[in-house]
Amino acid sequence: MPQSPETAADIAAIGPLIAAQRAAFARQPRRPLADRRADLLAIERLVLDNEAAIADAIDADFGGRSRDETRLVEIAVTAQAARNARRHLGRWMAPRTVATPPMASPGRSRIRHEPKGVVGIVSPWNYPVQLTLVPLVAALAAGCRALIKPSELTPRTSALMATLLAEHFPTDQVAVVTGGADVAEAFCAHRFDHLFYTGSTRVGRSVAEAAARHLSPVTLELGGKSPVIVDADVPLERIAHPIAWGRFLNAGQTCVAPDYVLATGGRAVALGQAVIRQAGQFYPDVGTNDDYTAVVSDRHYARLNAMIEEARHRGVEVLQAPHDAAAAARTRRIPPTVLIDPPLDLAVMREEIFGPLLPVLSTTSIETACAHVNAGERPLALYVFSDDRRVVDQVLDATHSGGVTINATMLHLTNENLPFGGVGESGSGAYHGRRGFEEFSHARSVFEAGRWHASRLIAPPYGSLFRMIAGLALKA
Repeated sequence: MPQSPETAADIAAIGPLIAAQRAAFARQPRRPLADRRADLLAIERLVLDNEAAIADAIDADFGGRSRDETRLVEIAVTAQAARNARRHLGRWMAPRTVATPPMASPGRSRIRHEPKGVVGIVSPWNYPVQLTLVPLVAALAAGCRALIKPSELTPRTSALMATLLAEHFPTDQVAVVTGGADVAEAFCAHRFDHLFYTGSTRVGRSVAEAAARHLSPVTLELGGKSPVIVDADVPLERIAHPIAWGRFLNAGQTCVAPDYVLATGGRAVALGQAVIRQAGQFYPDVGTNDDYTAVVSDRHYARLNAMIEEARHRGVEVLQAPHDAAAAARTRRIPPTVLIDPPLDLAVMREEIFGPLLPVLSTTSIETACAHVNAGERPLALYVFSDDRRVVDQVLDATHSGGVTINATMLHLTNENLPFGGVGESGSGAYHGRRGFEEFSHARSVFEAGRWHASRLIAPPYGSLFRMIAGLALKA
């Protein structure tokens, strides 16, 4: 199919924007601390001063997005990231002195964190402000320049981000390219000094392949099926609240949302019922409830309903919070749904759900729960509920995941002092706080030799002194 004139124009704009940013980076390769702090303050003010406009745009794109959730997960998270980076940036930027071994003495060794250059940021639709601007915070803190490709599934928010960023930054420092999948593909085909992608594992592979052609480093923030392991001794009502909050926030359209629960102690049905009761208290009358977010598109809505119907067809017990089905359908809202012990070959167990559906599976022990997790790909997040420190350590030792929250869900990603990222199929690289600054920086090693240095003793012609020094080095 031929490209539309708009798509062709969007694609044509990418190269000149990158060239302009490269030229600007060449003119100022080491952006001063004061300028970087001003950049971070601009991001903080951008979200705080435009909260209503941002909430309106996201609400319109979703066809119903909780304004309070937007305030929490888009505005507050972004402002806190910018504020934290601004507060600590001087310490992050300072050269770090490291020890010098005897073989290189006398001399001094240090590490300088220097900006990589022009970076590309490809952001998703589910948190279209936070997942655009928090990576940008890291890039600006590192002194980089950034070209951004936001999602076409949230066009109003993408257009607003383009407008607001243009008001705060020149295009040779920060610029936005909008458009669909063709534009994203062309975007990733360009050479960047770092490419940052948040989205699906399937597309992440294509992004990595495109970056590999230029040997560009990549950060891949992907997803997967994040499990919840529940010890048999934890009271159900205490578990139900954080699981329901984590699963049904943003109608489950969250990369680190609990994707399924492994319940020990024969409590799958009771736990599922407790989660549904809690969801009903969170979101009464989901079809008209402004606190409950709609599914982002008709395609995703149909996909999620197909998962539910497939489970029903296979005889799975399906629990749903009380709701007016007609009102929910009119507003593209799927009620909080729990599926008890679905067979593992169903779509809901094979695919990342990304919606308000929660499978709850029976498992005989913590060991079998860990084995189930290890049989799949490594998830972006893992959750364990237990009051027994030995059980928690057992799960941590036996499994792998991007991050972990114990006795709650999703809270690990709110801590700017913890790196956020995946492992294996759930991603590579990490960001947030100092780790984000380092992700977009090159750790440049600097060794400064004294007037006399050890190479004078280990240069040819090799003799007894060389062999003595080499022998000492081998024993050190």
